[in-house]
Amino acid sequence: MNKIALSLLLFLAFATSNAQILKPVKWTSKVEKISDTEFNLVMEGRIEDEWHVYSQFTPADGPLPAVVTFESAKGNYELVGKTKESPYIKKYSDIFEVDEYYFEHKVTFTQKVKITNPKLAFIKGKVNYQVCKQACIDDEAQFKFELPNKGQFIEEPVTDIVAGDTAKAPAPIDTTTVKDKTPDIAETPKKETDKGLWTIFILSLLGGIAATFTPCVYPMIPMTVSFFLKQSKKASRGRFNAIFYGACIVFICFAITLPFHVFEGISRDIFSEISTNVYINIFFFLIFTIFAISFFGAFEITMPTALSNKADKASNRGGLIGIFFMALTLIIVSFSCIGPALGFVFGTSLNSDGGATILSIAMLGFGFGLAMPFMFFALAPTLLGNMPKSGGWLNTVKVVFGFIELALAFKFLSNADIGMDLHWLHRELFIAIWIAIFAGLSLYLFGKITMPHDSQLTHISVGRLLLAIASLTFTIYLIPGLWGSPLKLISAFPPPMTYSESPQGFGSRVSSESNTALPEGAEFTVHNLISFTDYKTGIAYAKKVNKPIMIDFTGKQCVNCRLMENNVWSDEKVLEILKNDVVLISLYGDDKKELPQAEQYVNKDGKEINTIGKKWSEFQITRFNNNSRPLYVLLDLNEKELNTPVAYTPDIGEYLAWLKDGISKFR
Repeated sequence: MNKIALSLLLFLAFATSNAQILKPVKWTSKVEKISDTEFNLVMEGRIEDEWHVYSQFTPADGPLPAVVTFESAKGNYELVGKTKESPYIKKYSDIFEVDEYYFEHKVTFTQKVKITNPKLAFIKGKVNYQVCKQACIDDEAQFKFELPNKGQFIEEPVTDIVAGDTAKAPAPIDTTTVKDKTPDIAETPKKETDKGLWTIFILSLLGGIAATFTPCVYPMIPMTVSFFLKQSKKASRGRFNAIFYGACIVFICFAITLPFHVFEGISRDIFSEISTNVYINIFFFLIFTIFAISFFGAFEITMPTALSNKADKASNRGGLIGIFFMALTLIIVSFSCIGPALGFVFGTSLNSDGGATILSIAMLGFGFGLAMPFMFFALAPTLLGNMPKSGGWLNTVKVVFGFIELALAFKFLSNADIGMDLHWLHRELFIAIWIAIFAGLSLYLFGKITMPHDSQLTHISVGRLLLAIASLTFTIYLIPGLWGSPLKLISAFPPPMTYSESPQGFGSRVSSESNTALPEGAEFTVHNLISFTDYKTGIAYAKKVNKPIMIDFTGKQCVNCRLMENNVWSDEKVLEILKNDVVLISLYGDDKKELPQAEQYVNKDGKEINTIGKKWSEFQITRFNNNSRPLYVLLDLNEKELNTPVAYTPDIGEYLAWLKDGISKFR
């Protein structure tokens, strides 16, 4: 009996170790009744540790976003608004060069519906999503929402169907509704969140301080502080008034953000919609460009005179109210100088995932930076005499800000271009524009270019010279970006490498000769490797050249696939094998191109296989009992496995040993 039990245990262990169909998300659903005709359809996914699911709002050129769809309403019901989701985590991806939006531990999608047919008994829907850890899986969860009566909640266990699952019937993932009180928020670790908020606050604080070195604000510092100190009979009262004046500046900057909290309360997704809205990004591009031209001296942008006159008149009331209106007058009158900085804070905050909270923190930081000199010199008035005198250098500062504003403007234009998939502003063109802008800034600082309001330059100060050298250094740093350099210092600004005229850069070594020698049905991929994207074509070529086959189950939006390509395939020894010793077949499981009608079919589970990506995902599951990416398989010419397939393998030595082991078994 002991031997039988041991054998059974070993068999189960073996079976478990070879079960490669991973299902890291367990789904449940429920229906919440709002009124007799309105309901919330709630889909909750419980995510295993270390795995994460990507948001619906994942930016273009990043990982695969979740897509929530419902069966055709046919006059039975209406979808009210867009599908809402629990808050996501945001983290910058060096691989895709965009922010990733994802969930950990738990994700909730909620869709409000209005029933127009009282006889409707149920609604069907599904979530297509990508879940990743060291591998990525494209998965699908299907739901059937039974509409409740008498206002009770109905909670349905959900069948979670893996794309292309070969089982005869879909297995239920969770037969009971989750009853615990796990919050609906996939929270960022507190330390990471706090660090991010402090970073935003400090950067905005520095922006506010920088805004004080403009012609509209800087001369006001000694005048305002002296006014408060001389007006008051007691020095302590004068210091208090000056500090209160600074506090009013901070409050006004913060108050500007309050309406956005109201908007966010109405629609939780409003900031995501704003940040990805093409027309809003174009609007910010135009605003930044206009401000930049204004800073160059073409014209002045001012707030309406009537508004500034009313604020100035109110400041004469005296007391704390008068001081408040003095602060408001400063912001209105100096708008032509601080407006671009305010626009930058607003623009970058709206493009973040923190919503109104991030915007408020950023504006608090900006307000503190703008108010800090007034409060500091009120506490140390003897230092006022040490302040540099106003002069032509203030206009120089303004022009420098103009160049920076113009460069930042193209970030918003790039967002719009990517959003519309126009491919007008490729990565190379974006970098070329930045090179031209910062080359212009360098020439200006060296005194080779002058602007309309510049004073005559008799010599270059040490500070200006150092700034000119820094600008020129940055310009030279940008140049290799035209040839595919990652430019890590500014990786968050230009479009990703995939959004370029040539993924290999202008300096690609793919010559006309190599293009002529390219086998039929093949194409150049990363590191100039020759790859087939069709399995049968690749197999036929391998038989022709008598080489083993390496299948690369990959994805266009697969993070770990890019990590393997960038960090492992780039190794000299690995790259030599991939170029010379195997025939590479890259099968993209997330390719959305439709298959020809004759090649479309329905699998055993009733799932329609109608795209190239679904075809290769189905092939991977049925042939290799695996649904994760990346997956690497070595085959002989009879399409038999040479060794055990491997997934994400960041260790170069281990991956190299796997390659050599498989190739050594090739006959």
